[in-house]
Amino acid sequence: MDTFVIRRPKATDAPSNDNVHDAPQRPTKRLKSAEVPDSESDDEQCGQELEDSVPEDSEGVGVASSGEAGPTDFENALPAAHSDEEAVKEYEALKLSQGHGNPDDTTAKTQPLWVKGRSSIYVDAFNLALDSVLDEESHLFDENEKEVFRQWRELGYEAQFMYVRLFLRKTDSWHRLSRLGYYADVSDPERAIQTLQKARTLSVRNSAKDVESLLGIDGSNTALENTFTFADASEDHIKSIKEAAPLLCLDELKTLAKEAKVQGRNKAELVRALIRVSQQQASLMSLGLSRHNSRESAESEDTGTPSLKQKSKLRREDSNREQHFLGKILSILGPCVRLSPGPFVLFERVHLVFYRSTEWTEKSLTTIILAKMAKRNFPEYIVCRTATIFASRAHLLEFEAAIRLESEVDRITDSGELTVEDGCKRVSEIFESIYPRWKRLIAQEEEKEQKIYEMGEGAYLRRFTPAHPYTRIIHKALAVFARWKDHAKEHAILAELLDQKLFHMTRRGSWYQRKALLEEHYMAALDENPISRDPEQQKKHWNRIAAATCETGLQDPNCHLIFHYDLQKRLIKLEKKLRIPRRLQHDFGHVRLADPVEITVEGIQLKRELPPKPGRQAASTKTIWLDEQVPDGECSVEEMCLSHFRSQGWKGYHAEGGIIRTLFAYLFYDILFLYIPNVFQTAYQTCPLDLHTDTFYAVRASEINHRLVEIANGEGVRILREVWDKEHGRRTSIVGLNWDFDIEDITELVSCFEGSALAAVCKVLAQEYRQRGGGIPDLILWRRSGAGDAQDSSKGPGSSKGPGSSKGEVMFAEVKSANDRLSDTQRLWIHVLTGAGVKVALCNARAKEVREVD
Repeated sequence: MDTFVIRRPKATDAPSNDNVHDAPQRPTKRLKSAEVPDSESDDEQCGQELEDSVPEDSEGVGVASSGEAGPTDFENALPAAHSDEEAVKEYEALKLSQGHGNPDDTTAKTQPLWVKGRSSIYVDAFNLALDSVLDEESHLFDENEKEVFRQWRELGYEAQFMYVRLFLRKTDSWHRLSRLGYYADVSDPERAIQTLQKARTLSVRNSAKDVESLLGIDGSNTALENTFTFADASEDHIKSIKEAAPLLCLDELKTLAKEAKVQGRNKAELVRALIRVSQQQASLMSLGLSRHNSRESAESEDTGTPSLKQKSKLRREDSNREQHFLGKILSILGPCVRLSPGPFVLFERVHLVFYRSTEWTEKSLTTIILAKMAKRNFPEYIVCRTATIFASRAHLLEFEAAIRLESEVDRITDSGELTVEDGCKRVSEIFESIYPRWKRLIAQEEEKEQKIYEMGEGAYLRRFTPAHPYTRIIHKALAVFARWKDHAKEHAILAELLDQKLFHMTRRGSWYQRKALLEEHYMAALDENPISRDPEQQKKHWNRIAAATCETGLQDPNCHLIFHYDLQKRLIKLEKKLRIPRRLQHDFGHVRLADPVEITVEGIQLKRELPPKPGRQAASTKTIWLDEQVPDGECSVEEMCLSHFRSQGWKGYHAEGGIIRTLFAYLFYDILFLYIPNVFQTAYQTCPLDLHTDTFYAVRASEINHRLVEIANGEGVRILREVWDKEHGRRTSIVGLNWDFDIEDITELVSCFEGSALAAVCKVLAQEYRQRGGGIPDLILWRRSGAGDAQDSSKGPGSSKGPGSSKGEVMFAEVKSANDRLSDTQRLWIHVLTGAGVKVALCNARAKEVREVD
């Protein structure tokens, strides 16, 4: 059953010593695991595995697509927290202080509950995740896996600590024991490693293979066998130069290369040269080529057989040569350790269940205690951690396999491999393998939506079905069919994607755009059942279909505002081509986008020549300017332009979207923390788990649309003041809200907005908070009516007395210096803002004077 806990205000004291099994307690923000240098780097820092947590408003799909661990929904929902060594020391000091009685008394009854050297933030977090999952969702693991967990608990602290620290580093990599450097925390690292490498037995038959074969999942590399180890030893697994050579550092490789008489300009070339020499020797032997004199040749010709003695001797010499270099590499490396694939994937699955992750990352992020350490206040909401996210073990395994495939497709597309045939073929193979299953899952989810899901919970639970990553894979595969000019198949898939209204609804606008383009330009020639043999009639037929597609997209409530402009342009063009009477054509004049105002701002640029350091890239191209309002004030180009506007009576901030996200947090505070099943899994969240997904708007459409009407009617200032009065004293942690902005400035800004314009901006963020968080123009400016010479009380925006009318004017400014270009996201925001009636200026910063400075 789901657990419901009403979130109540609490004081900001340090948390008490709660056992991980006690509920409710505040599960905490996990740390983002850093890209830790291993033996492939010559200047590695072995003791640094953590990096600062990602800001909660960062863009992008958590993507694991680039091979790096990106922020998941769980991370985005938790507050930002420092994750450096100071945070670890703070945690240890906190745990040491949580003892019974007098700390100086060393009797058994008064010893501290935590002792340094017997636990750490890493092991505590790892075990907290494991215990939480097994307490609530143990049915997702079979008996073999539970036996692995039992043997894990029997490991000593130092072995657990060593495992967790390796778990946070590069996966599937060998690590040299001589460079692990955990002597401050582990008194005997070699003994801890030996404990992890000890062979252990499993007596229960492995049922995972049956489930995986049923689902068509290849788990041969990670399946648990009758015996397993938590870590692998290099002497048992490294058998070739190809595996061993990359573990050497550059200096070690150079020394070895001299002996092998190979050359290379860098580490990669030296490794390839060593491998190539080894492979060439093997290939010569396999062909039977050997050196022999003429007498031996004659003997061979007479007998019809090669000189077996000489051939055997050379093979032995070549083999000894290869083994010689392999032995030298292994002696330089010393003992190496790698986490065994079977248990490693099992623990990754535990973290997938615990964090409710919908994107696959190569590193599971395990530190969840920092949010508990943070002395912060959180909003009031109902906590609901459900144990029915994954209905069965088979469901979990298929979902895990699906997000692994999704990650592979992301890697191919983001690395540019779609430009080569092999990348396209691999994506096509993945598409063909999942396409029939995807169609069956869509039908099942549509049935669940009508008969099973209640209170909008399906929008969240559907994200944990394989159909969610499958839909994204199919979307990515469209690029392959477009590259192959297979437009008929691309059109059919687009039609199927638009027919379903359950997954990735934020992409519907782009699907409509592409489908209309194909219908206008390609489908007339590709139609297998043409309505006419006359090519012109056939083109007209498909142009009418394309126009209908544009109309459907414009009427679709799930087609975002940012796609309307393109659909409108295409629809107008198609109606002209079809010679539809003028009176029957669509007229979008009331929403036609205004051109951004071009403004030139002149200032004094400071030029400072800084020669790049040896081996480093050239200095940044970011320009330095002089703020003429402040004596000797160096500033950025944005601040220089802001100073220019202030001299004309404008107020403003260089916020780059920060103030817009703050306004959204104020105006939608109660909707952000509205009770929706499953989206508040901990008591330490700054937003619901689905805010950064396409389900946030769909689930709360009624409440959001009602709030947008209130904002359009001029209720924004009232809503903002109510949230300020209620939450400012506690400085509640709310996603995107910066309490440092002056309340009077925020209130005045809202009053200067046209209500409908502010509602349009908020709607875009509500529909696509993550993707639309970036690209907002650099400067936001406002002034009350009469504040500037261009404002006329009888003609300006403030002259209207209707509900939602502005009391001034608002302008956004995108600053461009000589080195700047507009990005796609910036262009989209300019279109949205101008379409909503907000003035947007493109400020071209021009240097009227350039001063050389030291």
